[in-house]
Amino acid sequence: RRVHGGAVPAEPSRAEPNVADRDEHVAEKDAIARTALRFVPDGASLLLDAGSTTLRLAEMLPTTSGLVVYTNSWPVGAALHERGIAVVALGGRIRPVTMAAVGALTTEALASINVDVAFLGTNALSFDRGLTTPDAEEADVKHRMLAAARQRVFLVDSSKFGHESLARHAELADVDVLVTDAGATAQHRKRLKDAGVTVEVAER
Repeated sequence: RRVHGGAVPAEPSRAEPNVADRDEHVAEKDAIARTALRFVPDGASLLLDAGSTTLRLAEMLPTTSGLVVYTNSWPVGAALHERGIAVVALGGRIRPVTMAAVGALTTEALASINVDVAFLGTNALSFDRGLTTPDAEEADVKHRMLAAARQRVFLVDSSKFGHESLARHAELADVDVLVTDAGATAQHRKRLKDAGVTVEVAER
């Protein structure tokens, strides 16, 4: 957006859609969640971040594999409970916009667990500035999730590439696997692979 003396992003770095309104790129997110199932071992302990794509994954997880899932997301926890999957809710203050638990209770709980795989989301992915989200407290929780897992799998639809938000929660070096959709360009994939990231492209 043009302003006097230059330009600013059309969407502010603090902009954040309400969790009930995150209905864009639904087909891509479904495909990403289905592909992410490849990284769910039988009997594993998992950590699911708050977000629309991780919610889709929660709705697809197998119910007969003996999974135990930790989450800071009320919608994710409710979906897992409804499907009969063992779920451990991380405590904390619930942010109304994302329905995610944040704060000291959440970070203390994360410091006490070790899981096999964490599935995480982001609001923006910049090849220069890393992975970012609008809220600093939620960024802190996301960052601490990295240390709680043996493998970190990020679920990121291609619409988020090349964007930046307010608070950084991960560097590209923190990403073990990135699952994205076919909208990711060859250049995007190369830059990720050059950074040491394993890239999985979900087909619709």
